[in-house]
Amino acid sequence: MDALSVIPAAVLRNLSDKLYEKRKNAALEVEGIVKQLAAAGDHDKITAVINLLTSEFTFSPQANHRKGGLIGLAAATVGLTSEASQHLEQIVPPVLNSFADQDSRVRYYACEALYNIAKVVRGDFIVFFNKIFDALCKLSADSDANVQSAAHLLDRLVKDIVTESDQFSIEEFIPLLRERMNVLNPYVRQFLVGWITVLDSVPDIDMLGFLPDFLDGLFNMLSDSSHEIRQQADSALSEFLQEIKNSPSVDYGRMAEILVQRAASPDEFTRLTAITWIYEFVKLGGDQLVPYYADILGAILPCISDKEEKIRVVARETNEELRAIQAVPAEGFDVGAILSIARRQLSSEWESTRVEALHWISTLLNRHRAEVLNFLNDIFDTLLKALSDPSDEVVLLVLEVHACIAKDPQHFRHLVVFLVHNFRDDNSLLEKRGALIIRRLCVLLDAERVYRELSTILEGEDDLDFASIMVQALNLILLTSSELSGLRSLLKQSLVNPSGRDLFVSLYASWCHSPMAIISLCLLAQTYQHASSVIQSLVEEDINVKFLVQLDKLVRLLETPIFAYLRLQPCGIEPVAYTHSSSVLTLGLDLVLLSKLLEPGRYIWLLKALYGLLMLLPQQSAAFKILRTRLKTVPPSSFSGEQMKRTSSGNPYSQILHQSQVIEDGDVNHDANVHNGINFASRLQQFEHMQRQHRMHSKSSQAHIHINSTSFSSTKVKPPMALKGLELVTKEVHRPEEATRRPVPVSETNKTASRSSRRGPGQLQV
Repeated sequence: MDALSVIPAAVLRNLSDKLYEKRKNAALEVEGIVKQLAAAGDHDKITAVINLLTSEFTFSPQANHRKGGLIGLAAATVGLTSEASQHLEQIVPPVLNSFADQDSRVRYYACEALYNIAKVVRGDFIVFFNKIFDALCKLSADSDANVQSAAHLLDRLVKDIVTESDQFSIEEFIPLLRERMNVLNPYVRQFLVGWITVLDSVPDIDMLGFLPDFLDGLFNMLSDSSHEIRQQADSALSEFLQEIKNSPSVDYGRMAEILVQRAASPDEFTRLTAITWIYEFVKLGGDQLVPYYADILGAILPCISDKEEKIRVVARETNEELRAIQAVPAEGFDVGAILSIARRQLSSEWESTRVEALHWISTLLNRHRAEVLNFLNDIFDTLLKALSDPSDEVVLLVLEVHACIAKDPQHFRHLVVFLVHNFRDDNSLLEKRGALIIRRLCVLLDAERVYRELSTILEGEDDLDFASIMVQALNLILLTSSELSGLRSLLKQSLVNPSGRDLFVSLYASWCHSPMAIISLCLLAQTYQHASSVIQSLVEEDINVKFLVQLDKLVRLLETPIFAYLRLQPCGIEPVAYTHSSSVLTLGLDLVLLSKLLEPGRYIWLLKALYGLLMLLPQQSAAFKILRTRLKTVPPSSFSGEQMKRTSSGNPYSQILHQSQVIEDGDVNHDANVHNGINFASRLQQFEHMQRQHRMHSKSSQAHIHINSTSFSSTKVKPPMALKGLELVTKEVHRPEEATRRPVPVSETNKTASRSSRRGPGQLQV
């Protein structure tokens, strides 16, 4: 009761009055009393006064009592002056407790009281900093504007005290800051950014060292709805980034993890800031970032296709910087992790991202081939699927990666086998990308090597329908692609060159799946007698729409520049080289000049082969008319006088198909079945055997369809698959039954080949 004897009852009564002026005057009385006690050194009575103010006033259920108690405690602190520090443990806690009071006026007076206390004690106040910071953080978002205003004043004072104090502990403060960084309240966010900025400005406080603890929170504020908060957060981040550039020691690793996550933010400004930081980190981080390269790459690749141009530009620059770094696995560079990221990004919906992912795989193959091949099983299927990508650029890059992998023989075989498997399982891949894939692989891996391997695989293909379609595709590419001109030149030497012979024999086995492919291969290799024998064997063939479509394509191919030499040979003109850019007029002039070099009677088997094709075509088809017109242009002077005498009715061609003693090179035929080591009789048997298998397969398939269909007449014949980019479109093909229904002139009837009779080799009746 010492306090009651020290403080008059009137003062205590006025201290709880509802009027502010009376409370203020009473507080001044308390200040004077405490000052006298302090001067006398009677700290026991001072303690009693503080306890009275706390228990009877600040904890009172009456709001006016609580207000009086707060102003009284502040007055007591002022009265104590320099000796106040020894009583702070009694004074400050009741004031802090009042910050949570339900009455806004009480909270306001609590701010005012603590402000006055802080002004007196200054540095001694630091021991309560964490509790005061927590209270101020809450008050910054107070619902009462007056309380917010008072809290801001107190906050500024506390900041001043902290910046000039040498007792402030940043280590104890950071956990408190980190806990509050993800608060969404805009006032709290402003409060936190303000403190971060202030503390960072203090030279003796190393905020950069603790940046990873609150960096994510700052990035989170970049997407705030308030422009002011976004600006403050961006300003703080810019300042820290500048410090990082100037600092010799930075923890890049922890911050890199945060930046990678923020680079995928739905907020555009956050993504731009994150990717900018990553760019600087890649340039500055050095060895510290090596273990995080995969994560960084995972953040960069999607940003390369960002809808915002600024982000795309920075992401591309970052990607180039990262790829330029020559890291090795011994330094923690994880090749498998990088490959995993690149493989995942190959499924991106954005072309630019897929392209860069392939560039990374290619780079890794060039730098760390052995390590990449260890993970080949993880990425190979994805690379094969990428061949179906809608982007030509992606497909070409995938092929380069495949070609790089296939430098080793075992991987080359693996690639071609899987490629054929994919073509078999996905018809659209062969249709849309087949030409592009095969042509590019021929450039990258040597055309002869690719075609030999494909032929070996297709020779044993069980799916005969697929084998036929695949061979037709390869044949079209062989005949029309500029990339395979060297292969065509080699095949033209099949009868005189061992390399050409070996290639011809290698392709022949699989080309047997398609009659038209075999015929075109023989014409290309200038094995005309064998071509004639193959055509003769087709009398056993079922002449259906599919067959006629392929025959139509072949006839039209004969009119292309690839077979210009073939069209010249019946005239006795040797082929000359010319480019695809030569005009039709120029070619025509060449023909006129070369017509002077006629050598009669050298290419009888070629004419027999062409007439054999003519006999297989419906007479009203466009292909028939094209080929017949071409044959009519062969001048009669191409034949010797003896041959002219043997012709009937003045027709120089009536005996052509009975000539059998002249081989392709114009020499007398000593052994028509073997030439330059090629056993043509055996090859013909091989072709006929394969075609028998196809006929049996076709009959089996038709029988199955007949059994399972409700009406056989409703079954439609599906034409063969088109090969986009290479196919010469057939505009007019008549069905065989239409030709049989049409009246046939007597003169034409004599020329129609009988399918019921068998002929010997080299014999085709007309």
